[in-house]
Amino acid sequence: MDNKVILSSLAMDLKRVALGYYRGSLKMADRFLDEALKRSREVDMTRIKPGLKKTLERIKDLEHQNDKSKAAEDALLYSTLIQNAALSKNL
Repeated sequence: MDNKVILSSLAMDLKRVALGYYRGSLKMADRFLDEALKRSREVDMTRIKPGLKKTLERIKDLEHQNDKSKAAEDALLYSTLIQNAALSKNL
């Protein structure tokens, strides 16, 4: 599958994670976090820039974040960064 499609889908999953944590719907947020983690493993890491690789690696840290407000902020940040990368002409 094309990296741009995967990254766009990943960004949407992370936005849903952020919304879930903000709204206090931990079950929903955790479900979409699982989807985001699966999708992040689908990305062809050899074809993306190093900065985006770091962002993708940080998604795993959301699982272990105890402060759900901070996790929501991080998920929203990663979502925006990934969406911007997906929309750029060169990853």
